[in-house]
Amino acid sequence: MNEAHALQAYPAARPVAASEVRAASDALGSRLIVLDDDPTGTQSVADLPVLTAWDVDDFAAVFSTDAPAVYVLTNARSLGEADARTRNREVAVNALAAARAAGIELEFVSRGDSTLRGHFPLETDTLADTIAAAGGAPIDGVLIVPAFPDAGRVTIGGTHYMREGDELRPIGQTEFARDATFGYASSDLADWVAEKSQGRHAAASVIVVDLTVVRAGAEAIADAIQDAEHRTPIVCDVVTEDDLRLLSLGLIAARRRGKNLLSRVGPPFVRARIGSAQREPLTATEAFPDGGAERGGLIVVGSHVAVTTRQLARLRAVHPGLADIEIDVARVLDPAAAPAYLRETADAVIAALELGDVVVSTTRTVTTAADADASLAIARTVSSAVVQVVQDVVAATRPRFVVAKGGITSSDVAARGLSMRRATVLGP
Repeated sequence: MNEAHALQAYPAARPVAASEVRAASDALGSRLIVLDDDPTGTQSVADLPVLTAWDVDDFAAVFSTDAPAVYVLTNARSLGEADARTRNREVAVNALAAARAAGIELEFVSRGDSTLRGHFPLETDTLADTIAAAGGAPIDGVLIVPAFPDAGRVTIGGTHYMREGDELRPIGQTEFARDATFGYASSDLADWVAEKSQGRHAAASVIVVDLTVVRAGAEAIADAIQDAEHRTPIVCDVVTEDDLRLLSLGLIAARRRGKNLLSRVGPPFVRARIGSAQREPLTATEAFPDGGAERGGLIVVGSHVAVTTRQLARLRAVHPGLADIEIDVARVLDPAAAPAYLRETADAVIAALELGDVVVSTTRTVTTAADADASLAIARTVSSAVVQVVQDVVAATRPRFVVAKGGITSSDVAARGLSMRRATVLGP
């Protein structure tokens, strides 16, 4: 479908200043707790705290600042359902306890994938249950806003698309919909909700806030979701950053009317919701204020989707001088051979870093199992192998930089490979 043709039925985008949303958000006063199921949610924000651990003390530390939102890297997309439920509950319980002590009101955001992969509705159900168990008000509506316009993922008329040039491809027709663990068939988000909830939420029960409503402004949006109750799913159209800002103003207006909402969103939602401007990419000086180490940088590639494989091929073509070291997944999955093999791999990376940049990638062939849980177990084993290599490397030397590609890979490299607990996302 041509994007211009798809938008003909709707009003033109309305410009909204980030500062207008920031003023409304600050006046509301709640802090956002963003449970990020992989680290790519932080790519759209700047100057916000990030936690890879979630004890009460960790939340107390960030609540002592004036940060309007805090990201918690749960890595839930790498977990099975039971573990994902437990992790979401732990984060919410500890955040609520720290907030009570600090006298802070919280607003929970479940950051999922702009291509609809992840544990939905499990994660939002768990958060709603935990809030209720802690004495909080029942959740009236669950917002579903997967759009990521920067990356070409947009929602029009309740259908989610991937932009390919001037054309829109329904998300259910992409490789992401065929994910071994989180696959789906529907591109219409109301149908997708029915599919993922196994019929608990009928498509007809989903409120669809289309572009006509979004671009009518805050009060129209608040009116559209006024009747939401008992966790009604609410699908929202978004094509531009201004749409996200208008939607944010509408959600703030709805909260002022007493509506209690949870959000399941793509990466840029939080930026818009707190009224933060889009930040330009970091300069070399900002990224390396102290000049950085003299040796090479480490690029770690775990994601195996076709887009990543093409990106990796491009990296190799543009930088032919890169040392190129592959982690053989078959050897990693052999428990007898893996320890010695990974030690040898780390030694090779350490030596190569003295000469220049190094890319470490897993085998490009996708290895899956008979069911979703077993496929996740393979992914965790491979990610643990990558982490082991990174741990061994940074124990022996300091790369100039570490770039991690892939959601599970990035989370594990940060939290386990580099032993981060609290950090600040500086920007893209």
